[in-house]
Amino acid sequence: MDGYQARYEDPVEEAPPAPPIEIGTDERRMHVRAYNYWASLLKGRDYPSIEDLDPVNIEDFASNSVLLDFTENSENPTTAYIGVAIRAECDIGPEVQTIAQVPSRSLLSRLTDHYLQIIANRAPIGFEAEFQNQRGHEICYRGILMPFSSDGETIDFIYGVINWKDTSVVPRELAPMPAAPRNEAEEPLLLEEAVEGDELLLIEVDEDAGLADRLWAARESAELCKAADGRSRAALYRALALAYDFAVASRRVPDEFAEILDDAGVKAQARAPMTAIVKLVFGIDYDKTRLTEFASALSHAERQGVDIGEFEEFVNAQPGGLKGLVAAERLARRPEPRPDTRLEQGRLRLRNAAPKPLSALAGNDEFSLVLVRRGSDGKVEPVSAVSDLTMLEKAIRKLAA
Repeated sequence: MDGYQARYEDPVEEAPPAPPIEIGTDERRMHVRAYNYWASLLKGRDYPSIEDLDPVNIEDFASNSVLLDFTENSENPTTAYIGVAIRAECDIGPEVQTIAQVPSRSLLSRLTDHYLQIIANRAPIGFEAEFQNQRGHEICYRGILMPFSSDGETIDFIYGVINWKDTSVVPRELAPMPAAPRNEAEEPLLLEEAVEGDELLLIEVDEDAGLADRLWAARESAELCKAADGRSRAALYRALALAYDFAVASRRVPDEFAEILDDAGVKAQARAPMTAIVKLVFGIDYDKTRLTEFASALSHAERQGVDIGEFEEFVNAQPGGLKGLVAAERLARRPEPRPDTRLEQGRLRLRNAAPKPLSALAGNDEFSLVLVRRGSDGKVEPVSAVSDLTMLEKAIRKLAA
């Protein structure tokens, strides 16, 4: 524990006053970037190793982050690292060493209050709310908590990133606010619930949610789907529905979508645009066959003009459900059969051919294959001999069968 404290402690006396932070598009994406950073450290494990985390040197959000250490006390973890911006906003110094010492009306308490949810869900948790801080200022904040492990199995560290806006300093009309709960009671922003049997318990995504919010919701739902180990169709359909909503929303803000793809290291494919969507939501390391199926299902919904909020009803109404959507999309992508021009040319030639006596068509062999034509008057006339020996032998074998 002492090693982590010495390694991560900030020089509190040099911390500058924290300016008010406007929560806009970039700050909303901070939590997506934080999630992507966490996912990049997984390396095939259930949780990233704490040895791979160096919060002091994460330039993107070091000052807005906190690291909790549970190795010595799971009920009262220590604050192994607190970023300078959080310290300045909360008016706390080096005296705060544990969760129990965090001031109850501080912004840091709003972040640390969620740590038990990480232990229960064993996956990253996102949330946002408004509250009145220790100075009586109205604060709108957004946070994410992510699990880390020292042994690859136990969650004994939690890394959090939080961003906020002091609405008492920055007038609301000058800085558009993100959707948030209307009261002080904290509500998780996105999905934090669990799968019970075949029922998926949700907190719905606001219809005005931004692109980063929709991606986070889809990812959270995908994690629940994975936790159900494929046993819950409702969980899978909900995850796909949120992924589809994110895809539709991404068409409306292509520049923001391009930045999200770049942050995640995922490349868009012109021939299969939904592939990038499912990789963002389920992860690039997810089973490739399943990713292909999911992308096909979302593509068929797009082909049919399904709008935001309509995917679940669409897939449930499809005969065969998800597999039915995949089959329908594959059929729709199958190229139309090319017309056989040689066949039509042959038919035309036979229609115009002059009739010939059988004796002229039979030749000198024991057997011959002759084409006859039936006219509009019902009269049958020999018109041509088939000289292909292979076709003749095939006809003879057919008669022997």
